[in-house]
Amino acid sequence: MIDFTNIGNVTCTLYGYPGVSLAGGKPVTQIGAAATRSPVTPKALVTLAPRAVANALLQIVDAGNYPTSTCGPTTADYLQIYPPNQTTPIYLSYKTQACSKPAHILTVSVVMPGAGSSS
Repeated sequence: MIDFTNIGNVTCTLYGYPGVSLAGGKPVTQIGAAATRSPVTPKALVTLAPRAVANALLQIVDAGNYPTSTCGPTTADYLQIYPPNQTTPIYLSYKTQACSKPAHILTVSVVMPGAGSSS
């Protein structure tokens, strides 16, 4: 789960999907394909009071499941996350094997109210 917390002093809204990809290098750049959007839950406006939380489910497939020729294995150091309708990413430290070729190993849901749960 990816949690989004309103750290401001006024209410804000989120709508739709975050942009998520793996990233690495110096300077940090995106590795491979961005997350595919899961259409299971319809988009809805999420209103967050100060300190309120919303979440999006992120599913990650093991890059080792793909043949080397399809994946182009490499190491990622971060999750690159764009909150919905934002153009500045947040980098979350996350070291994992990634695919430099456009194999789809990430899937993300729409943003929903409340904190996520790993259970």
